Amino acid sequence: MSADGPRSEPGGETVAVIPARGGSKGVPRKNLRRVGGIPLIARAIATARAADQVDRVVVSTDDPQIAAVAREWGAEVVTRPAELSGDTAGSESAVEHALDELARFGIAVGIVILVQATSPFIDPADLDAAVERVRAAESDVVFSAVESWGFLWRTAPGATGAVGINHDHRRRVRRQEREPEFLETGAFYVMDAAGFRLAKHRFFGSIGVALVPEAHAIEIDTEEQLTLASAIAPFVGGLAGVESTVDVDAVVTDFDGVHTDDTVLVGQNGEEFVGVSRSDGMGIGRLRAAGVPVLILSTETNPVVSARARKLGVEVAQGSADKAATLTAWAAERDIPLDRIAYLGNDVNDLGCLDLVGWPVAVPDAHPQVLAAARLVLAASGGAGAVRELAEAVLHTRAVQPRRSHPFSTRRES
Repeated sequence: MSADGPRSEPGGETVAVIPARGGSKGVPRKNLRRVGGIPLIARAIATARAADQVDRVVVSTDDPQIAAVAREWGAEVVTRPAELSGDTAGSESAVEHALDELARFGIAVGIVILVQATSPFIDPADLDAAVERVRAAESDVVFSAVESWGFLWRTAPGATGAVGINHDHRRRVRRQEREPEFLETGAFYVMDAAGFRLAKHRFFGSIGVALVPEAHAIEIDTEEQLTLASAIAPFVGGLAGVESTVDVDAVVTDFDGVHTDDTVLVGQNGEEFVGVSRSDGMGIGRLRAAGVPVLILSTETNPVVSARARKLGVEVAQGSADKAATLTAWAAERDIPLDRIAYLGNDVNDLGCLDLVGWPVAVPDAHPQVLAAARLVLAASGGAGAVRELAEAVLHTRAVQPRRSHPFSTRRES
């Protein structure tokens, strides 16, 4: 914890606190699981840092791996004690503890924002607007919500049937005739810090609603919700605050569907012919000239792949029944952190590798699960310059910014 940082207002800083326990029953290691190729905790940090009204981002965690990710993505870390880290520990206790730790360093907090890492699509502009409302004393608390016109029902033991709890079931009222209700998204709660200290709860005083788009309202508590979030990530929009540069130390690619268009010509004697892009060859050559290791990793064993690798002057690993294990061993032998590798794939047998690396990349016509796992989806298709496009992105990054390290591990643990 550092005492350095802006003091944007007389009442103290505006601080975003992100609670992130290591344990999770519904989705194991939930805060490190990925949406759009980026860990949930990293998405929350990037969003909070992108908000103009936020002075400081703090992650409260009991987990060293989460702490390492948090620091690499620009957050400060408060180590949460064991008594506040169990399954029954509430988010309020984490926020209160974080405020206590900040106070120990003489950091005054005027507004505190509880940001939930389990909401992957928060818009920084929504955070800013909510902060302005609390700062202007319009509300003591502003929480994210969506409008709801849903008809709710309840059943009770011994009851003869279900009963309506927000409507008279005997009269089906049209939507136009009803006033909307508001459903919490759980994404963020902006609070006057002094009021929160007194109430020890996220709801107190005057409470305001911040309406957010339904696409931003998903909250991840189950594997099914994680799958849904991953599926819609390519369509919700890019993650604010995350640069598009590809900062890596090595490039690994699949072959079929990446160097080729995933089609093959078969001769009468069983010989196979594929089409490749000369542009890709130039991109690989430029990577080699820049000292960037390149590996072609293929499940099948095929002379065509070997011949292309020889032509390009790169390493090749074929016949891998477990591509993720092969990639892990290759990286370890060369002392390259997995998080410093870009992997370009197109089909489901690439998912294990995409889940390991810091930059999972997909061609645009990839399998939907691959698109959902990708941090970057290229414009060029396989066999039509996809490898060249990735190579140029890597080389451009190396040219415009100093090399740096982002050692966050996101491998799933039980």
